[in-house]
Amino acid sequence: MLSAAGAFAGDATTQPGSAPIETPASRSSPDDSDVFARDRLLGSWWGTRSFLEDNGLTFNLTLTTVYQHNAHGGLQTKNAHKITGSYGLELTLDLGAMKLIDGGTVYALAEGGWSDGVDEYVGSLFGVNGEAFGDEEVVLSELWYEQKILGEALRVRGGKIDLTVDFDTNAYANDSVTQFLNNGLANTANIPFPEPGHGVQLVATPCPWFYFAAGGADADAENVRAGFDTAYHGPDNFFSIYEFGVTPTLETAWGKLPGAYRVGMWHDPRAKEKFFNDRFGYRLSVPLKRDDVGFYAGFDQAVFRENPADSSDEQGLGVFARYGYAHSDVNEIENFWSVGWQYLGLIPTRDEDTLGFGVASGILSDKLTRIGRDPHHETVLETYYRMQILPWLSVSPDFQWILRPDGENGRDAFVAGFRVQMSF
Repeated sequence: MLSAAGAFAGDATTQPGSAPIETPASRSSPDDSDVFARDRLLGSWWGTRSFLEDNGLTFNLTLTTVYQHNAHGGLQTKNAHKITGSYGLELTLDLGAMKLIDGGTVYALAEGGWSDGVDEYVGSLFGVNGEAFGDEEVVLSELWYEQKILGEALRVRGGKIDLTVDFDTNAYANDSVTQFLNNGLANTANIPFPEPGHGVQLVATPCPWFYFAAGGADADAENVRAGFDTAYHGPDNFFSIYEFGVTPTLETAWGKLPGAYRVGMWHDPRAKEKFFNDRFGYRLSVPLKRDDVGFYAGFDQAVFRENPADSSDEQGLGVFARYGYAHSDVNEIENFWSVGWQYLGLIPTRDEDTLGFGVASGILSDKLTRIGRDPHHETVLETYYRMQILPWLSVSPDFQWILRPDGENGRDAFVAGFRVQMSF
């Protein structure tokens, strides 16, 4: 039996709901005195943080550190190890809870970090560390206003946005902080998502089990810049993306099993150089292609629950898959696919731990032979085990096998590492 349930997976989890006004003292959490029981290392600030959240103002501060070593193959193994770090500060203003604008939200995300990771030693097309932020002290990655209309039926967002937050999402393979580190298992690798930039998007949910989303953003955006120059001066290059999805919940003997199934297409207006034979330098003009398009599809589905009688207990197994197509005349990766699974609470007494395994493969365009390359495919296999040490601290050993790291004739590589994530 199939029943409809759920909403669009991209809803921001940091948006607080309305609550009656209380004093900070009345909201003091009983676990504030126990550093091992707090949800965040700094606690609720003796009730102040909880009081602010109930009244529309939420702060989140996180730190993620990753150590990786290219232990075999790739481009280099000697001294081929690095420690990267990234931190993020989120501020969310729920204007409804603040008695200002019902359904209105202001969101800001500032990020920073250090090191680019071990990609220079591996030579991977995808990138083995999605949390490598580079040497940037602080960058305003997102700053937008969102308005909900007709309850939850329509969300409209505008400002400096990141389209990957609401498009090509996945419950089990979409977050390099808590899930897979390899970029090939975070998004469909041949969608040319722009960096966060000026744009607008809408998400319509006319019924609980169906949604439609559309978005557009500055195709020339650079995350480290404010973006006014590229968005409003020079060529009008705005990347657009459109997605339909259904989010059914299966009623089974193993309990209620939520899932999401999505298809989408994208349009990139920028002029791209075609792969062509320059006839030993005699052909001087470079053929260009504009208005590139592609499509993608994917799903995630829970298939087993350990405690089917308890709908709030998510322990169990979920599976996922993605596919993406891009035209071979201008895109390095023509076909992309990924599959995998995630199990929450596999080991008894370790109910919050997560084990994941995934495979992603990018099949290169055969037209790359025109520019002297030998295209094949890059395939990555990744497994991780995320251990929830404390509510605010997790540690994840991570192992990646990269076959043909450059998609051509690169040496198969093995990258080992671990990730530490903290919430303050």
